[in-house]
Amino acid sequence: MGETRLARHIFLWCLSAIYMFAFASVYVQIPGLYGNEGVLPARWMLRVSGKSIWEQLRDAPTLLWFGPRLGLDTQQCMELLSLAGAVLSLAATALPVLRDCRVYLVLWVLYMSLYQVGQVFLYFQWDSLLLEVGFLAILVAPMNMPWGCRAGLHDNVTFWLVRWLLFRLMFASGVVKLTSRCPTWWGLTALTYHYETQCIPTPLAWFAHQLPVWIQKLSVVGTFVIEVPGPFLFFSPIRRHMLTAFYMQVLLQVLIILSGNYNFFNLLTITLCFSLLDDQHVNFWLCRHIPQKERSMFMAWVCVLVELAVYGILGYWTVYYFDLKVEWDKKSISSNTEFTHYEFNRFLKAVVVLSIWIGVLSLTWEIVTAMFRSACVKGVLWRLWSTVQWAVFATAATTMFAISLVPYTYIEYEANSNIWPGVRKAFQLTDRYQLVNSYGLFRRMTGVGGRPEVIIEGSMDGSTWTEIEFMYKPGNMSAAPLVVTPHQPRLDWQMWFAALGPHTQSPWFSSLVYRLLQGKRDVIRLIQRDESRYPFSQQPPAYIRAHRYKYWFTEPKEDGSLPQRWWRRVYVEEFYPIVHLGDGFLNHMLDQHGLKDKGPVRRSSDAWLPRVLRSIGEHARDVPTPLLLWTLFSSAATICLVNCLCSRSPAHDRPLATSPPPQHAPEKEEQEEESSGEVDKEEKEEQNKESEGEDKGEAEEDPVNEEHDGDDSGEEEISKESGHLGERK
Repeated sequence: MGETRLARHIFLWCLSAIYMFAFASVYVQIPGLYGNEGVLPARWMLRVSGKSIWEQLRDAPTLLWFGPRLGLDTQQCMELLSLAGAVLSLAATALPVLRDCRVYLVLWVLYMSLYQVGQVFLYFQWDSLLLEVGFLAILVAPMNMPWGCRAGLHDNVTFWLVRWLLFRLMFASGVVKLTSRCPTWWGLTALTYHYETQCIPTPLAWFAHQLPVWIQKLSVVGTFVIEVPGPFLFFSPIRRHMLTAFYMQVLLQVLIILSGNYNFFNLLTITLCFSLLDDQHVNFWLCRHIPQKERSMFMAWVCVLVELAVYGILGYWTVYYFDLKVEWDKKSISSNTEFTHYEFNRFLKAVVVLSIWIGVLSLTWEIVTAMFRSACVKGVLWRLWSTVQWAVFATAATTMFAISLVPYTYIEYEANSNIWPGVRKAFQLTDRYQLVNSYGLFRRMTGVGGRPEVIIEGSMDGSTWTEIEFMYKPGNMSAAPLVVTPHQPRLDWQMWFAALGPHTQSPWFSSLVYRLLQGKRDVIRLIQRDESRYPFSQQPPAYIRAHRYKYWFTEPKEDGSLPQRWWRRVYVEEFYPIVHLGDGFLNHMLDQHGLKDKGPVRRSSDAWLPRVLRSIGEHARDVPTPLLLWTLFSSAATICLVNCLCSRSPAHDRPLATSPPPQHAPEKEEQEEESSGEVDKEEKEEQNKESEGEDKGEAEEDPVNEEHDGDDSGEEEISKESGHLGERK
């Protein structure tokens, strides 16, 4: 793989935006979910004890322990942390200088602090994924210094960890669909149910659901190809294989975004995909022609033949194992699974071990390449400094790779049992910090036979009942599905999980009913931001009950016209009995799960910081959350664009290459004669020129052929790149 400086910048820019989405989305929901009168008050997770602050941090690593020292209760401290995270990530999205390893360390600590008390509402796979990606960003991001940011010869080593994470995520997501023995995945019919049974579908999901069955089955085949053999292209030595894998993965994620609201998860997956690109391809996107070293005709033909052979084998296996046949009379393509569960398990046992060795060889190649580059740096001090950096980051990368093998091999028992005990112990010591995790979405297709949905009803007299409609989840059969990405309405998501089983599997539901009977405004705003649409806005209901229904998408009329309703439904059973305040059943459920208030709620302080937090919260929650998130993103993108326009100069019209322009690069003979003192003098001259607004490009990052003597990128150059990215967004 070539230089990846621009790809890393894009990765960090996108991650900053995703952090902003995540923090802002959680921020607006904190009072209703975790407030003192919320569904699951976070203060219950932080019990006051006689332990020291360090012992408390060891038990639960969260900054919320410091809240009382600031005069804040747990809810207010959560709001402060999430607000700080949103502001800092917004600034990092807008300003290149803030895309620094220390900034990403702060963002990771802030989100980890929220995660530790988030309970069921923050225990989603994408929250764990964001924490793992955020930790890798600490290793990938540069450490910006006042005197400039020098290119790191270890950068490809740390960026490789992002590629390995993407491999684990996608490969596991494909494998678990088959290891679960779900009949819909094995029968290739999963997508005939998926669009209407996912948590929060988009309007396009209705139209995707109407596609012919043969297209749905072919789409499942494509999903398996992208998720199971496709990730192995991530480590191919042929560059076009990685580019093909990049577009395959992005295509899958874009299609998921169009058909379902999965918050920032798919955006984060696309962000990981940038680890498959190099600067040459990014420059191609930006219409910048960078001269490349040409290969010999023989090597070019060998690469083409190997590339085509891989595509041919992949195509043959797809046709063979999924029995693809063109049925000309029906104008369709038939598909069926032509392998057994036993055969797949044998394949999995071999391929998991193979993938680990591929990872070992690929990482070793990156580490050894970086070592030789460090050894060839001109100047004793620079060579020593580069070698120290290489040793530190190579050790970190090796450690992260080793402990990631424990959760990765959960998909194959025998491989997991063979993990070295020392690695397993290291994983156990770091598990609480979510440094590495296991993944595997859509293991089994739920909702076969109808989408289960819980409908809450309230009444003032116990005889006349009114449905309580949620903002985002299906309920009203005439209401069109909404597009809420990248926001995650976490209560709506948990309502979807609650509908899959009895209410006893979702203890928080009793707390939700209790708060609605009390008429708690913060909880009501999780259900309806516009209180005029909440049927009991004037007075809380005296009675509440919940029923389970099954929902299906409607179908087009016989003449092809669209129906008036989006959904149809049938009643199934009672989900939660009729209860009222003081009801014995409700009190029993609250006591059983420890959901009753255990003491008086601490009075809100009148200090300036709590007052500021309350004022900001009241204004932020008056705006629809998806609109708020996209407004913040648009503001950051606008700043990037303005930054680009303001930094334009004739020097910026040159193509952005990964090597310095000819007029700044010394001749080869001169390079051999230069001493390390002359290098330092040249760096000072370049820094003086940068302060005058001139773009000096990037210093040479390949000391094997040329001297490593310049900055990785000037601040203005990074600003320009971010501006281009803002234009693309």
